[in-house]
Formats: sequence, C-alpha cells, structure tokens
Amino acid sequence: MNTLFKNMGLTALLSFFLLPVLSMAADEPQEQWQTLKEIYFENKTILEDADDWLVIEAPKRAEDAAIVPIHLYSKKTQTASSYIKNLHVFIDNNPMPYSANFHLSPALETVDISTRMRVDQYTYIRAIAEMNDGSLHMVKRFVKASGGCSAPAAKDQVAAMARLGKMQIRYRDGDSDEAKPVQVVISHPNNSGLQMDLKTRGYIPAHYVEKMQITLDDKVLMTIDTGISISEDPSMRFMLPAGKAGHGLLKAEVTDNKKQIYTIEKHI
Repeated sequence: MNTLFKNMGLTALLSFFLLPVLSMAADEPQEQWQTLKEIYFENKTILEDADDWLVIEAPKRAEDAAIVPIHLYSKKTQTASSYIKNLHVFIDNNPMPYSANFHLSPALETVDISTRMRVDQYTYIRAIAEMNDGSLHMVKRFVKASGGCSAPAAKDQVAAMARLGKMQIRYRDGDSDEAKPVQVVISHPNNSGLQMDLKTRGYIPAHYVEKMQITLDDKVLMTIDTGISISEDPSMRFMLPAGKAGHGLLKAEVTDNKKQIYTIEKHI
C-alpha cells in the first residue's frame, strides 16, 4: 500500500454503489469498516481501542461538515527501533473512505498532527498506526456531520484560483529547545468533484491536493497522501523535533491531481 489510490478503481465502485447501501444499515456501523479492512489490509490483525498507542480527537457533532478539525497524536516517542511508519486515516462513509496516509520518519520524534477534513455523513473516523514491525493499532471516533464533501466552497472559484498555490509556514520562534508546533497551509480549492457550480448548475471538476512532503535539511519528516476528504486550503500542523529551532531549513512540497507542484521553504 505505497499510495493512497492504488485501489482507486475499486474505491470508486465502493463509493457509488456499495458504501451508500451499507450506510443505510445505521444499526450496523461496523459492517462498512469490515469491507474496507478487507480491501486495504487483507484482513490482517488490527488491535482495536489502542488508546495506549494513539489518540484521535474530533468533535462529536461538527459545526461545519466541510472543515472538521482532526487531531492525532501518539503517546509513544518515535525512535529508530520503534516508530509509526504509516498513519492511515479512514472516514468510513465518505465517498473516498481512505482519506489520508501519513508516511512518518522516526526523525519526526513526536507524532502530533492536526488537519481539517470533510465529513459527508454520520460516520466513524479511524486512525490506524502501522508500526515499523508491521503491527497495526487502531482508534476511532464517531462524528455527526453531513454534506461536507458536496458543500459549496467557502470562496468564490475565481478568487480561489487567483490564490492557487500560495503557501505559508507558520512557526513561532522561541528560545526553548522543546518541540514546537509548525503549520503548513496552501491556498487550494481542493474541489471534490461533488460540488455544484451554482451559476452553471454543473459539477465543479475535481481538483485536489494528493501529496505533501515536508523535509528538514533535505531529510524527510513526513509525506502525506491525501484526497478529496481534506478541506479546501489544506492545512497540516505538526511538531518540529526538539532542538531543531534555529538550526534548519524546513521545506514543503505539494502536488495536486493535475500534477501542479507548489513549494515553500523557511529557515527556522
């Protein structure tokens, strides 16, 4: 499972045929996950309720289904001998359920990641930590939200395209050598392909970020495979490793599904 979309054809079929049918079985919320688990993990053992490994925070009821805040953090420090290799995020009832894959380096040290996601209907959001030894550990959170993937964009499309690709690295300098939060933001409509153009009454073509790579002094901290479940103007917040402040060049490179590449770098 090297990329988020290796099973894209099958995922599309699930999205439009199988998953909507399963979602009607509201009293069987786990049935949908069993289908996804078989597709993406080939029924490997996944240790559930792994709260001693990983925590997922999300609102029980979202104020805005198009920008649902998600916070993921591990209770264990990344080390060369034991680290989270991949952090898989699933939103069971979304059109593209496999919503993100964070490929993580032990150089990151602290796994503490926040982003904003679209939620299309009442669903479980799951995070599965895949350790470097191959073991899988899952936590989940049930979120009440609807219409996030088809909700109109907050910005006018013309204005959004005028700012396309503009990026920011938000970082607060300080004297402490402790781990510090860094936020990478890109102006991008992240159109899902399910949103309607109110002027033409047609659907806005899908145009979304599909990969973000973050490096420090040319060493990869993490690479993120994403899709339509990430909100417009994608934002990734993470913790800079301790002792790195004032000592490195942080770079973010973003690629969208039209193969346009955007970059930004900052000395921190």
